[in-house]
Amino acid sequence: MANTVWAYIDQFKGVATPASWEAVAVARKLADQLGSGVTAVILGSGVEALAATAFHHGADEALVADDPALADFRGGAYAATLAAAAKSGSPVIILFPTNSRGREVAGMAAIDLNSGVIPDVTDIALEGDQVVATRPVYAGKLLAKVACTARPQLITLRVRAFGKPAVDAGRTGTVTKIAAVADGDKVKVTGYAESEGRLSLTDAGVIVSGGRGTSNNAALQPPADITDEKQKEIWRAQQGFKLIGELAETLGAAVGASRAAVDAGYIPYSHQVGQTGKVVSPDLYIACGISGAIQHQAGMRSSKVIVAINKDAEAPIFKLARYGVVGDLHDIVPALTKVMKERLGK
Repeated sequence: MANTVWAYIDQFKGVATPASWEAVAVARKLADQLGSGVTAVILGSGVEALAATAFHHGADEALVADDPALADFRGGAYAATLAAAAKSGSPVIILFPTNSRGREVAGMAAIDLNSGVIPDVTDIALEGDQVVATRPVYAGKLLAKVACTARPQLITLRVRAFGKPAVDAGRTGTVTKIAAVADGDKVKVTGYAESEGRLSLTDAGVIVSGGRGTSNNAALQPPADITDEKQKEIWRAQQGFKLIGELAETLGAAVGASRAAVDAGYIPYSHQVGQTGKVVSPDLYIACGISGAIQHQAGMRSSKVIVAINKDAEAPIFKLARYGVVGDLHDIVPALTKVMKERLGK
């Protein structure tokens, strides 16, 4: 019997994202319910070694297109290769991680396969062979149950929403080589630029984020050569983000930001959490000087534990937080960093 549940393995330079193994683990659960097997789809160059890890996380087979033509990620080539394999293999369900590459491949492959995509899913149930997926709508205020009537059903899974996958190092499987479909792709990758920050926001287990409140420390006097009021504000905010960065480094966390902080020029867009930024689900989310607008809540409300630090006791973020501290982040964050360093022996 052909494997009817597939999982797409997102990788960069031969290193798979942790979210890929979450997708394999969810595929394993669905396949067990369907009495089927799991196929992991691995595309790239120098990626065949990833098949063994896919087996350890629950895959029975790995379809591997290991080709220099796929060395750089190009959505068209990756989607065409996946779609060609799916037309031959006839999967019922294909799962992807919800990140920029996963969403791009899912959307483009859906066109080739004349199907649809259910994005950013946080829970899954089966009715026969039909997936009923739960996903947030209206900026996370409601949860909707949706289904895709076409086949295959393409679904992207919210990163970290399904828990840490189990690993069985004794599992093995079958590696099947497939051909890359890169002809006609007009995209050329000319280079890469490393984004700021050591950790990926979407993969981080702990995130410390800052908002407009990072600039609210009038006691800080900028250097004499900064005379423009807007530049003074940005300089003060950067000092606030230094405090946030120190706490994040102590906790092994990623640094996030609200849209307001990004729009004000305090920190690059790559750090933005929210409806128009990254959607995250860490174990711990610490919001510093963030009021908690709906746009921001849409990107972090699924965090396991939320801690809010804000001078405004009526800030909306406190309604979402499990723990709240009413106070100035410029006082609270350094004190918290000090205590954490003592507790962690740093």
